[in-house]
Amino acid sequence: MNPPTGCAETPAMKKKLEMNGERIIKEKAEQHFEAGVGAMSESHFDKAVSCFSKAILLQSHQTEFYVQRAETYLQLCDFQSAALDYKHACSLEPQTEAYPQRLAFIYYLQGQCLFDLGKFLEALESFTKAAELKPSFQPYHMRSLACLTALGHYSDCLRLVSNWLETDSQSADLFTLRARLHHQLNQMTLCYHDLRSAIRLKPSCPEAQALLRRLKDAAEDSHQAAVDKALKGELSDALGKINTALEYNPNKAQYYLFRGILYRRLKDFTAAIEDLVLAVEFCGVAEDPPQGDLQDNSEDLEEDAQTQLVLTYNDFAIQCFSQGLYSEAIMLLNKAIEKQRGASELFINRGDCFFKQCEWTFALADYQQAEEMDPGNTAIWLRLAIIHNTLGLHSYQDKKYQEAADKFSVAVKYNPGAVQYYENRAKAYSKVAKMEEAKMDAIRVLILEPTNEQVVPLLLSLLPGCTLTDIMSCAMAQSVKTHLMAKIQAFKLAVSKVSRIGRMALTKEESQSQTSSQKLHAEDGSEQKMKEYITPGEVQQKLVNRKQQLNQAVKRALQQRQSLHYNGPRLAPVHPVREESSSQERPYVWKKFGGFGLNC
Repeated sequence: MNPPTGCAETPAMKKKLEMNGERIIKEKAEQHFEAGVGAMSESHFDKAVSCFSKAILLQSHQTEFYVQRAETYLQLCDFQSAALDYKHACSLEPQTEAYPQRLAFIYYLQGQCLFDLGKFLEALESFTKAAELKPSFQPYHMRSLACLTALGHYSDCLRLVSNWLETDSQSADLFTLRARLHHQLNQMTLCYHDLRSAIRLKPSCPEAQALLRRLKDAAEDSHQAAVDKALKGELSDALGKINTALEYNPNKAQYYLFRGILYRRLKDFTAAIEDLVLAVEFCGVAEDPPQGDLQDNSEDLEEDAQTQLVLTYNDFAIQCFSQGLYSEAIMLLNKAIEKQRGASELFINRGDCFFKQCEWTFALADYQQAEEMDPGNTAIWLRLAIIHNTLGLHSYQDKKYQEAADKFSVAVKYNPGAVQYYENRAKAYSKVAKMEEAKMDAIRVLILEPTNEQVVPLLLSLLPGCTLTDIMSCAMAQSVKTHLMAKIQAFKLAVSKVSRIGRMALTKEESQSQTSSQKLHAEDGSEQKMKEYITPGEVQQKLVNRKQQLNQAVKRALQQRQSLHYNGPRLAPVHPVREESSSQERPYVWKKFGGFGLNC
């Protein structure tokens, strides 16, 4: 009602008019709101939206108006408008927890519709908003994961699941889910470990069990392919196949054993040792509790792995030995001996290394230890002969002549066919006035090596007035020859028996994936060093060389022979033994002994 014309509007009147206006607006807004509620009950959603909009226009601070319009928009599947109205409601009443949860649900519905339409990126955005509003509700996160998977963003999926496993409680389902993602990304080893974790938490988890069986089957197929490649000699290809098998099943001791053998054959000894150590470890940590024959198989597998580890240490030592790395070879052989103390070949090889380092005492101890284990091994006899001869040379240089003679005697006992030992002992005996023994040794030298000129002066000085022909044709010389030949023949017989029987290797014949391995010591008595089996070509070459040497020796003997009609004196002074300051060299007048690869 307008005031009368000409009357002034008082403050009281003005306030009354404002209150009347607010009341009218409020009543009108409530009318529109009630009309909207009535329209919703009759499913007239468009009309309801119009009524609620009028009410909000009149009173924009009423939270309930926005909530009701949002629900109406939701019935019309207008998720965007519904979300905007709930955002207004949240801003008007931030303390009310129901509004953000309802908004999250709207984003979830919007995302699900977009996902069904194939709009995965837009759906991901909606699901992400829902998860941000309600972070503890796992289904919203799972829908985000589904969108990432549909988009092919497996790395992002993996990052998300890993974060859940780190922050939330671990579950078999989450481990299985991450295992599937690893499988999709071709990360088979990580997939295997996640499946094992899932089964550890839930042994009856069918999804994890099924995928784990698939991995094991694929691993075994790759293993069989590796065996086939190895049988064909394609070691590099076999290595690639067994690597694949280990990616699919990284806890299989048999696979590590096989790869360790391949590495050993490929001369990659460091990698071989690592794999064989792992094979031993995994033999003790079986996937399932060992029972019955499974336990026996595990024990056999561990024994094979230990044996292969010993062979690898030995082969690595052989490589170091060939490069002059004797200390490194000794350390490797020490490890091999720790694991298998009953192998005489290992002590022989270590003795060879000590010999190269001029550690005579240690070398002798190892050779003697090997002899105790294998007393009939002539290869050990030859080494013992050489080491005692070497020790005798050093005693002779130190003027300990009786001690030198005793050591030369031991050398002769182990190898009665080496002319140098008799020559050395003859000189030692002459120094201690054992002339009869010196005479016998000098005769033995000439029996074995008629062209030897080193002992002739000594022999003629011991038998003055006799010619060399008279000495060598006398009954005493013939008796010495008979006994000497008998000893040599017995020694050769022992050598031939060993060669017929064959050397027993450290292990049984290797599996079908292996070829013959390196021997742990040299068979041929002419080479005292660690080496592989001698090939037929090498044997033939050695025979040719020996025949050439024999022909040259015969020619020298014919050219240097004495006249049969010469009856003059044959006395000559005994050449003194030259004293050397260094114990590493032989006296100049002594003939250097050969063979066995142990010349100093």
